[in-house]
Amino acid sequence: MVDLQELANNVIAGKANETKALVAQGLQEGVPVADLLNKGLIAGMNVVGQKFKANEFYVPEVLIAARAMKWGMEVLEPELKKAGVQPIANIALGTVKGDLHDIGKNLVGMMLQGAGFKVVDLGIDVAPEKFVEAVKTQGCSIVGLSALLTTTMPQMKNVVAALKEAGLQAKVMIGGAPVTQSYADEIGADGYGADAASAVDVAKALLGAPAPAAAPKKAAAKKAPAKKAAKKPAPKKVVPKKAAPKKAAKKPAKKAKK
Repeated sequence: MVDLQELANNVIAGKANETKALVAQGLQEGVPVADLLNKGLIAGMNVVGQKFKANEFYVPEVLIAARAMKWGMEVLEPELKKAGVQPIANIALGTVKGDLHDIGKNLVGMMLQGAGFKVVDLGIDVAPEKFVEAVKTQGCSIVGLSALLTTTMPQMKNVVAALKEAGLQAKVMIGGAPVTQSYADEIGADGYGADAASAVDVAKALLGAPAPAAAPKKAAAKKAPAKKAAKKPAPKKVVPKKAAPKKAAKKPAKKAKK
């Protein structure tokens, strides 16, 4: 029987061939598809996300882990549809109009997919109406907007306005190098992700999922009980030292008589 922890470990290590083979083996052995997904592939990517947050993994490690996840999903996805296993939610993701950068957006997409979301990747230079269309046709409950340039950031506000004008209730999360929480508040966005690692937490929070548990803090050192001020010892009486007896002056030696 397939070891689901081994499957997760292969995802973490970015072993795409091994991941794909274990998923196929699991299906042959009758392992529930939901277990292969949640306890294997997604469990592995969750660890990758945690390591990325903790600066234990960097972009290259995330990319090879995402590739392993993708190869496993290629085998598993048809069976998921047959079993009626649904993603957490559909997310429309894109870089806003006028911006051609996609590295950050792609990384966010990988992290979201690895966490169990269905990502509708709209690409780069995406006009507001394209996001509106994706929400309507793909059933997206969240819209993710990326911008790397300060000159394209205003397009995020245009997307928020377009969604409201269309009467859509999709939540909007934004991110990118120049983007801040204050800007998200200013334009009426529902969430802000400082980096790809936090995007999953933000998306889950927008769906009402509880915030992830914070890393355990080191127990604060117990304060030692306040010591009572020690009573100052009474000043010792200074006993004057007795003067040392003066040594008798040596008498000059008598000259020897001739």
